[in-house]
Amino acid sequence: QVQLVESGGGLVQPGGSLRLSCAASGITFSSYSMGWYRQGPGKQRELVTRITSGGSTNYADSVKGRFTISRDNAKNTVYLQMNSLKPEDTGVYYCNAAWGVSRVYWGRGTQVTVSS
Repeated sequence: QVQLVESGGGLVQPGGSLRLSCAASGITFSSYSMGWYRQGPGKQRELVTRITSGGSTNYADSVKGRFTISRDNAKNTVYLQMNSLKPEDTGVYYCNAAWGVSRVYWGRGTQVTVSS
């Protein structure tokens, strides 16, 4: 059974930082591309960042220079370091694991609220 469990969300003031974690089980983690998506209030789910099995990364323009994705294959965990947070970063952050288009899994999400 595949499980992706996010943690690390919470309430933070603008300009603050948070580090999200996603622990995976039930998959050969090192073979999967891992991603973080978010869904803000009244918005569609959008891609924030991805990291391939080989370590290549891409970021949404809105988070470039502020967010960093990383993975630890020994711990089956992907991280999202979020700095200089803005109110528009508020939303539910979802972890995603993908192996091609046929094997795609989602976590349940963790809430991030950026507010003073």
